[in-house]
Amino acid sequence: MLLTALQGAALAAPQLGGVRFHSGAARDRVVLDLSEASDYELDTAADGKSVTVVLKGAKAGHSLKQPAVAGKRVKGVRWATSGSEVRVVVSLATACKASVGQLKNPPRLFLDLTDPVAAGTARQPAAGKAAGEAAAAEKTAAAAKAAAAAKAAAAALGLPEGTEAVQLAAGLMRFDYHVWQDDGWITAYFLDVDPAVYRLKVALGGGKIPGLATTSAISDSVNAVAAINASFFNWNGDLIGVTKTNGEVVGTMYIPRSAMGILPNGQAYFGTVTYSGSVTIGGVTQYVGGVDAERGADSLVIYNRYYGPRTRTNAYGRELTVVHGRVTAIGKGDSAIPADGCVISLHGAAADIYSQVQVGDAVTIDETLGAPWDRATEIVSVGPCLLKDGVIHVTTAEEQLGEIDRHREPRSAIATTTRGTYLLAVVDGRQQSSHGCTLTEWAQLLKAFGAKDALNLDGGGSSELVAGGQVLNSPSDGRERGVGSAIVVLRK
Repeated sequence: MLLTALQGAALAAPQLGGVRFHSGAARDRVVLDLSEASDYELDTAADGKSVTVVLKGAKAGHSLKQPAVAGKRVKGVRWATSGSEVRVVVSLATACKASVGQLKNPPRLFLDLTDPVAAGTARQPAAGKAAGEAAAAEKTAAAAKAAAAAKAAAAALGLPEGTEAVQLAAGLMRFDYHVWQDDGWITAYFLDVDPAVYRLKVALGGGKIPGLATTSAISDSVNAVAAINASFFNWNGDLIGVTKTNGEVVGTMYIPRSAMGILPNGQAYFGTVTYSGSVTIGGVTQYVGGVDAERGADSLVIYNRYYGPRTRTNAYGRELTVVHGRVTAIGKGDSAIPADGCVISLHGAAADIYSQVQVGDAVTIDETLGAPWDRATEIVSVGPCLLKDGVIHVTTAEEQLGEIDRHREPRSAIATTTRGTYLLAVVDGRQQSSHGCTLTEWAQLLKAFGAKDALNLDGGGSSELVAGGQVLNSPSDGRERGVGSAIVVLRK
């Protein structure tokens, strides 16, 4: 009986069943289809970038999808559940006056977004109007003033028309770019980071390999100021590409790929990197097939502390636990990984070669990425290269990455600029509010924002930029995707 009562209460809660949109000369309207009338609140962001309708005590219908809408005033609409309420967030392309109305039979809530009244033409509120309306008008005026200041700041920096620049903190600027092109909207977000105030590092999904977590979760886990998704990754979170964090290799790739490294002095370095590793025991040397990756047939893989507590391999191999250059244990699979050593996991022919190794034998592990990569404390290898010394240089063919440049897509990138700053950037795609970029278009846009050297990062549904714990862009999946790694911005 209690279960039935709870189910009845859930069904009685107002359901958001649909989100519709219309854009006209006088206004943009967002219509929320409800199962019954719902209490609501309207919240306008202080920077005028968005308005939120909070449906109190409501739930989202099971078949409700994220809408793909954009208009003269609206860049996009997204909904999310939070406890016993549904929040519908409307991202704005320009400062607007927002008002909410309700309709019955069927029940609907509509949000009207209109252009603010020009200065000098606004009429005084009629006597008896609620004080809340005056406060809302002041808030709209403040938002319009902030938007104008953001556009002026972008113009002062020589950024492309259609950009707004906002100082988020000392040494941290946000650039929002929203422009109508001949064939649709393009929306991109940039963070300009002063290396004198902040440093960059690689952070792993869930703090280990393999691991998946959203970019915002990775950012929160290390208390970062900002973050952007980084590496290519397998379905389980194994990283694809040479990756280094805290000076230790946690991902490998034998095809030379473009990368960015952070040297001990904090300087960013761009180029191509290739991993080379070998293990020598008893005068016999074998090459490393991968680091913190799935063990293949007849291969040798090294697992270090970033892979978690155990190797999680099957029992059809041979595993040598190594601490301080000596074999300390021998097993068949799923070995414990020592915090101060590693496990050399062998299969097939590779295991046969070391079949006579005993506990106590000396082990030499040689790993190199070449200069200056061996000195780098952090490395992300993704690709292709987009810009080199201020010249557009897209290397999809050289890096065997031609398949990622067939269409306009959401993109992410990391760059250094002619201003001497880091630039973290995403462009949205697969949406009415933004059609995305080809890699060449992406390189051109980055150059317009001052990029000198730029590396393409994983894109598509993974593309996400976070600042202050908030997702700035609109991920194309309609929600955040779990990724294998992120580049995070930490205060020095």
